[in-house]
Amino acid sequence: MSAAAVHSLWTTAADPISKIDAPKIEYGQLSPTLIVVGAALVGVLVEAFVPRRSRYHAQVFVSAVALCAAFAAVVALAADGYGTTKAHIAAMGAIAVDGPSLFLQGTILLSGLVGLFTFAERRLDPAAHGNRVDSFAAQAASVPGSDSEKAAVKAGFTTTEVFPLLLFAVAGMLVFPSANDLLTLFVALEVFSLPLYLMCALARRKRLMSQEAAVKYFLLGAFASAFTLFGIALLYGYAGSVSYARIAQVVDGNVANVDPALAGTMGNDALLLIGAAMVVMGLLFKVGAVPFHMWTPDVYQGAPTPVTGFMAAATKVAAFGALLRLLYVVLPGMRWDWRPVMWGVAIVTMLGGAIVAITQTDIKRLLAYSSIAHAGFILAGVIATSKDGVSSVLFYLAAYSFVTIGAFAVVTLVRDAGGEATHLSKWAGLGRRSPLVAAVFAVFLLAFAGIPLTSGFAGKFAVFKAAAEGGAAPLVVIGVISSAIAAFFYIRVIVLMFFSEPRPEGPTVAVPSPLTMTAIGVGVAVTVVLGVAPQYFLDLASQAGVFVR
Repeated sequence: MSAAAVHSLWTTAADPISKIDAPKIEYGQLSPTLIVVGAALVGVLVEAFVPRRSRYHAQVFVSAVALCAAFAAVVALAADGYGTTKAHIAAMGAIAVDGPSLFLQGTILLSGLVGLFTFAERRLDPAAHGNRVDSFAAQAASVPGSDSEKAAVKAGFTTTEVFPLLLFAVAGMLVFPSANDLLTLFVALEVFSLPLYLMCALARRKRLMSQEAAVKYFLLGAFASAFTLFGIALLYGYAGSVSYARIAQVVDGNVANVDPALAGTMGNDALLLIGAAMVVMGLLFKVGAVPFHMWTPDVYQGAPTPVTGFMAAATKVAAFGALLRLLYVVLPGMRWDWRPVMWGVAIVTMLGGAIVAITQTDIKRLLAYSSIAHAGFILAGVIATSKDGVSSVLFYLAAYSFVTIGAFAVVTLVRDAGGEATHLSKWAGLGRRSPLVAAVFAVFLLAFAGIPLTSGFAGKFAVFKAAAEGGAAPLVVIGVISSAIAAFFYIRVIVLMFFSEPRPEGPTVAVPSPLTMTAIGVGVAVTVVLGVAPQYFLDLASQAGVFVR
């Protein structure tokens, strides 16, 4: 080969014609996420520069303002028509701004705000050395029971880093259901998972159990993330792109220009089926569906209760949003492949969660198995593959998230000398000792059970109706049976609280600050309003039930 030919090989690649375009970012449409990320960064700076005694108030203020402002931005976008007529793909194809993403972002921000109130609670534990304490370790880095931990408690240290961590988790959750390509999906998954792993290890009481929960969650979460990433790689090999729309085109078989380098693997169904299965597996892990649920009871029990409440509510909303978008936007052409699998997952999740919950003796573990059963009920709506299916899932997620945070907020109030009294035997006779707290908890349990005139009934009815109309009537029958099994253990707790003799050495109910009262009050209000008059919110969910492609 002549020198001129070699020279031409080197130089043709650097042809000036193919210049890189500057990215075009619609900042206004991404404003909810940007506000939360900005506030999280401000929170990090507060930790660095604000004196220790002022940090708590500064962090709570920054976090609350950010979540309210981001919610206002979501409402403004929805009012401007971005949920319906102006729905489109923003940030150069990375983020979808449409009805489901705005609805879910609003739900995540509100549940984050209510969760923030429980994080900021400082009146439940008795004061230590004259300082008010919250649910989190005084100094997370110190070994449980060590001298450095005792010194940190004596000095009145608090882990105010939980507030920026909460905001980072919320930011990741906002991107997760609106991600429109697989890489954005994965980055969002990591951004909201890592803060949750950290926050699970920060309990003030029962430090070792809390750290064990965090390690379990981290290890299993890392496995799930690895599966997701491997699935993304296979889907990229299949379609030659990580964009949802492009993968959907290749699945449907209407691709115009095929890259010759990818022609060999493109359209290889083995890559598609294995890749899709792995990505869906990662999402089902986050949702807590059987058989990827093993982390749920241990982590819910070990994590600080405010973190458990926030995680149980917001993670489910974000993960179901991402699962819906993946199945409805990327893989609608594979419906006949994934529906039978999802049928199986939904059935074992509903029955498994309901049956195993009967054997639980710890209130947090009982709520964990109940959340697994609820994941099964929501999957019934996912399987409907219709517009009603999407809107019923959106409504169920909104109703479920507030009930969950409220229920865990009540759990933080029932205390004995060792902190929270979570063993069920300690709750005996609570209705006589503290009728109001027991009555509020009973309302939440009835909502979980799906009793009429609660939000749980409206949500279950919407999901089961959509599933039945989508041709999944046998699934609805199994769902109703699972609900009946689940109702048994919810009502058992109510009977225990109101019809058992209180123990003389039983726990006391702490008087919370207005923060936790607000969290519980919001939970009760949402439960009753969505149960008695759900129509407005059902209409809102059905308007928001169309994905943009």
